[in-house]
Amino acid sequence: MRLIKNGLIEKNSIKKISLNQCFMDGQKRENIKPGIEVSIVLKKDQGTGELTDGVVADILTSSSTHPHGIKVRLESGEVGRVQIVK
Repeated sequence: MRLIKNGLIEKNSIKKISLNQCFMDGQKRENIKPGIEVSIVLKKDQGTGELTDGVVADILTSSSTHPHGIKVRLESGEVGRVQIVK
């Protein structure tokens, strides 16, 4: 079951709430540390917005913010931009 659509979470199909109301901001480097669980969007999935869950191994973005999410490498080796910090 897919709960996230177009940056919104559907809750019981009645009320929609913004991702920013539930999760820390994946656009700020200060919110992301190695070892934390995140959901990222891989380059190949940018069109669909499909999220991949994992644990941060390395932070690849050097700037303090990025409008599309901080780029990280997961422990699995996958690289993408953070959408949700769990």
